[in-house]
Amino acid sequence: MKRIYEYEDLQPFLEQLLNDKESSDLEFKSAKGGFPHSFWETYSSFANTDGGAIIFGIKEKDDQFYPDGLTEEQVKKYEKDFFSDMHNKTVVNIALLKENDVQIAKFDGAYFLFFYIPRVDRSLRPVYCGLDPYTGTYRRDLDGDYHCSREEVNSMFADANLASPVDGRILKNFSKEDLDADSIKQYRRRFEQWNPDHVWNALPEDKFLEKLNVFRKDRKTGEYGLTYAGLLMFGTYSAIMDEIPNFFPDYQEIQDPKDRWVNRICPDGNWKSNLFQFYSRVLPVLQNFLPKPFQLEGNQRRTETPAHVAVREALANALVHADYTENASLNIYKYPNKMVFSNPGIMLISIKQYYQGGESICRNKYLQTMFTFLGSAEKAGSGVDKIIRGWEELNWKRPFLEEKKRPNKIVLTLSMESLLDESVKEGLSKLFGEKIADLPKEQLLTMALAYSEEEITNERLQYALNMHKADITTMLAKMCTAHLLESSGHGRGTKYHVYGLNVGLQDVNVGLQDANVGLQDANVDLQSANVGLQDANVELQSANVGLLKKRYSKEEMRKLIVEYCNDWRTAEEIAFAVNKKVRYIRDKVLPQMGDIIEKLYDVPHHPRQKYRAKQMKESA
Repeated sequence: MKRIYEYEDLQPFLEQLLNDKESSDLEFKSAKGGFPHSFWETYSSFANTDGGAIIFGIKEKDDQFYPDGLTEEQVKKYEKDFFSDMHNKTVVNIALLKENDVQIAKFDGAYFLFFYIPRVDRSLRPVYCGLDPYTGTYRRDLDGDYHCSREEVNSMFADANLASPVDGRILKNFSKEDLDADSIKQYRRRFEQWNPDHVWNALPEDKFLEKLNVFRKDRKTGEYGLTYAGLLMFGTYSAIMDEIPNFFPDYQEIQDPKDRWVNRICPDGNWKSNLFQFYSRVLPVLQNFLPKPFQLEGNQRRTETPAHVAVREALANALVHADYTENASLNIYKYPNKMVFSNPGIMLISIKQYYQGGESICRNKYLQTMFTFLGSAEKAGSGVDKIIRGWEELNWKRPFLEEKKRPNKIVLTLSMESLLDESVKEGLSKLFGEKIADLPKEQLLTMALAYSEEEITNERLQYALNMHKADITTMLAKMCTAHLLESSGHGRGTKYHVYGLNVGLQDVNVGLQDANVGLQDANVDLQSANVGLQDANVELQSANVGLLKKRYSKEEMRKLIVEYCNDWRTAEEIAFAVNKKVRYIRDKVLPQMGDIIEKLYDVPHHPRQKYRAKQMKESA
C-alpha cells in the first residue's frame, strides 16, 4: 500500500479506502472509545507476517465502513500514546516504527491515524506483545490475527539464531549406526560424478562425513556427534522418526483429481526413507515428464534442459527450506498439467524478494551444502532464477509461490501449460464467443489464467502480469461488471472465477469432483455457458437486486433474499446478490431468517449448504 504522503490528492484515496474491505495487510479500528488494546496484537501479527497498515478512525456497520469522527485532538493523543507504549517492554518487545511510519490524515471533517507496520527480518522474530512470547505472539491470515502456537514461536526463535543453523544441532544418543550405509555410498558416487577433481574424494568415509557436517564438533561446548542434517539426509527411517516424528516426505502422481494417485513414493517400508533417497527417487520421475529435445553441446548430446534444471532446483529447495518441526508433511504432487512442491515452514524472505532473486537465506544450511555438491540448492540466490528461466524457455506459465498458514506451508506451483494454450482459448471461446477475441491483452491473459487454474487472486496476477496491484484491482472490478469473472471472499482473500463456471461452490479448495457436482447442482450447462447463469437464475435483475445499493433496512434485506431464493442458493450467491460479505450473510443474516428460509442440509456448517424460501416448498 502506498503511504498517504505519497498521494497528491487524498480524497479519492480515502473514498476508495472506505469502499474496500479489511484484508491480511489492512486493518481498521474505530478508536472512538480510546486506544484499542487489540492494536498490539495486529502490530505483532503484521510484523511476523508480511507487514501492513492499521488505520484508526474507521468503523464497521452492516458490513460497510464509515469515518468514526475522530478529532484532531484524539489522533494526536493516540500518536503520542503509541510512541510511548512502543518503547515500553511490558507492551511490546521491539520498537519498529519511526516518525514517518505514523501519519495523520483529514477527510470530510474527520481525522484518521495511519500506522505502517513493516515485515521484520527473521533475526528479529518473534515480535510479541506483553512479556511472554508464548502468549503474545501473533501472525496474520485471511481471517485476521491469530495466536501462534508454542511450536510456531520456537520455530521463529530457531530461525532467528543466525549463528547456529537449525540443522547443525548435535543430537544426543545418536551415532553412525543410525545412518544408512548404502545411502552414504550412493551419495559419494554422485559427489564424485559432479565434483571429479574435488580433494574430498580422497578422504576416508568418516572424514568425508565430517567435511559435509554429517558429524561435527561444537567449538563452544566441545560436544561431538551426529547432526540434525546428517540424520535427515542419510538416517534410517526409524532413527529419523525417533527425533522428527512429523517426518513424512510424500510424492504423488495424480492423473485425475477424482481418483487416487497412480504412483506414490513415501515411507512405506520398501526403501530407506531419508532425504537423499527421496530426492534420488523423485527427481528422475519428475524430470521424465519434461520435453527432451535433442541438443548437441561439444559433440555430446545434452538431455538436461533448463526445465530439467528448474525441477531439480525446485525439489532440492523444498527439501532444504522445510521446517521439519512443523506438524505438516512435505508433499510433491504431479498433475497432468502442473507440478506442486509443498514444504512445511514460514518464508524467511518476502515473496517479492523471492522473485527478485539474488538473496539466499536458508533454514537448513548444512542440508543446503549437501545438495549443492549434487548440483542443486544454489547458495548464491540464483536457484529461483534457474526455476523461472527454465519455465520461460518452454513458454509455460510463470512459477507461482504462495505461503499458507495453519499449518504453515510454502507452496511452489510449476504449471506445464502455456498461458494461452489452444485448449484454453477454445474453452473460453465456447463460453463467451467472439467477445474473448476483442479483450485487451491483460484481460485475455487473466481469463486464460482463471480458466486453467479455476481461481485466481490479485496477488497471483501480480506475478503473471506486468501491472501494479491497484491497476489489477480496477481491471478485475471491470471484468466482474462485464460478467467475465465473478468473485468470492473479500479483501486480499478475494478469489476470482470464470463467470458461470463455479456457481454453487461453497469451498473454493474442493477437488474437481466436487466442482463437477457443484456445477450440476447449479444446473449450469457448460455446453451453453454463454447463457450460463440464466439457467441458474442468478441474473440479479430477475431478483430485483440493485447491486449498487450499499445499505438496506432489515426488512429490505429479508425481502431481497426471499425473492432471490426462489431456488436453492449458496451463502456466496446470496452475498453476491445483495452485495454483502459472505460471512455477514451466513453468520448474522440467514440464522435470523429461519421463519422464511429453509436449509438444504440440517447439519451445522455443512460444506455444501444451500438455502431456499419456504414458500417455494409449500407451493411445490
